[in-house]
Amino acid sequence: MPAVVLYQPEIPGNTGNISRLCVGARTPLHLIEPLGFQLTDRHLKRAGLDYWGDLELYRHPDWASFLAAHPGRRIVAVSTKGAITHSDWTYAPDDMLLFGRETSGLPAEILAAHPTVTIPQWGPVRSLNLSNAVAIVVYEAYRQLGIPAA
Repeated sequence: MPAVVLYQPEIPGNTGNISRLCVGARTPLHLIEPLGFQLTDRHLKRAGLDYWGDLELYRHPDWASFLAAHPGRRIVAVSTKGAITHSDWTYAPDDMLLFGRETSGLPAEILAAHPTVTIPQWGPVRSLNLSNAVAIVVYEAYRQLGIPAA
């Protein structure tokens, strides 16, 4: 299954929503520190509801530790700076779907090192909400891979 990776997330409610999505999609969630909140934050816990015990969660102290833990896995970055529309990309079952910080996205050196997809936008917003973007990309990957609902 593809995995969701959040690079230094800042907003606990978004990470809580993404956690619930990951449980519903049976998708592992990787958090790359530093986080902008504690994992005991009430907003994080509330958004994730009572599904925390079902979440396959991994924490990495930094980017280098994350990379070392997953040699050979393809990392697909998601960014407004992507050159390929998320639905035109061909996903693989072991992809690591990487999303950046809510306020600043992913660092340029990470974007330069990995294929980067984007989600089309037609209005004047700079970016979509992080939890919405994760849902769009995860469900497109699952659709392409033919992963059936439980």
